[in-house]
Amino acid sequence: MASSCEFESLEKTLENHIPEAELAEVKRILFGKDTQKLELPLAAQSSQSDPSGTGAAPQCAAHRRPVQEQIAAMHRRVGEIVEVAAMCGVNIICFQETWTMPFAFCTREKEPWTEFAESAEEGHTTRFCQELARKYNMVVVSPILEREELSDTLWNTAVVVSNSGNVMGKTRKNHIPRVGDFNESTYYMEGNTGHPVFQTQFGRIAVNICYGRHHPLNWFMFSLNGAEIIFNPSATVGALRSVTKLST
Repeated sequence: MASSCEFESLEKTLENHIPEAELAEVKRILFGKDTQKLELPLAAQSSQSDPSGTGAAPQCAAHRRPVQEQIAAMHRRVGEIVEVAAMCGVNIICFQETWTMPFAFCTREKEPWTEFAESAEEGHTTRFCQELARKYNMVVVSPILEREELSDTLWNTAVVVSNSGNVMGKTRKNHIPRVGDFNESTYYMEGNTGHPVFQTQFGRIAVNICYGRHHPLNWFMFSLNGAEIIFNPSATVGALRSVTKLST
């Protein structure tokens, strides 16, 4: 049963329920060192977007328009978010799972959703992210619906672009949910890229896409392969999060 209160973050829960005198020691035990709150520039605070920290994970909503219009609108919106992230000193930014489209994978309707798929290496979204990376000296993690050009196979993929604008590689979602009528295998199957780690200027990063977070060995393998930061882009919200947790 889903809680009536929406979970915001572990840190917020700790702050709400642990006495201030003990909070610092609890955080030290959990995180290894004190976590500092960053002061954001006034220009960033006055913006509608408010990413913070050295990494950021924006989430966006698409509209019911023709596919290419939706993608163009998402590009414009994310461009604004990345500009604010740059003001805040963000080095690595990670967009939400399949960020250029609505999360339609629970519908089992292939059209028009598969029209959002594009090449991970040459697609217009990757080219857009390369421009952002070069402009803001920022590593960009861009999860998209990938269409593999040679086989026309679809994948749930995260593309990693270096701060110099080069495509460093990609990782494909390696666990997909099959919970009742929610079955993403209508669109794609488990990925075949293993657990890659990418050496960026700002650290070694990995991407554990959405449902993969419920599989402890995923985190273990990324760490074993040298990841210092593991991103978990996801489009799961609200009650659906509870359903996927109960299924594991």
